[in-house]
Amino acid sequence: MRRTLYLIAGFASLVLAAFGVVLPLLPTVPFVILAAFCFARSSPKLERRLLDHRIFGPHILRWRERGAISRKGKRAALVAFAVSAVVALVLSPLPWSLIPLAAAAIGGTWIWRRPEA
Repeated sequence: MRRTLYLIAGFASLVLAAFGVVLPLLPTVPFVILAAFCFARSSPKLERRLLDHRIFGPHILRWRERGAISRKGKRAALVAFAVSAVVALVLSPLPWSLIPLAAAAIGGTWIWRRPEA
């Protein structure tokens, strides 16, 4: 049962990652890393396919080995956080607009402090 749940979660993560390719505010690589985590517990064959992927494989391996994020990835994440925080400040009334701002500050700080690949 647990293996099936991890398999479903892995495929759901890949679907979200696919949406992230076309939606600028939805991250792609974190969902691919999550899918690799789930597939490691449910399907080693699918995990291997992700690790061997020419684009996502290096990101997964860097994360697993050192918890590292590339500088380009950090910049992209921080830009996405900034854009979403500005949109929230413009479109949402106070105090609700402060929630995305706080999330962007906390998440952005955590991402920036990760080791670089």
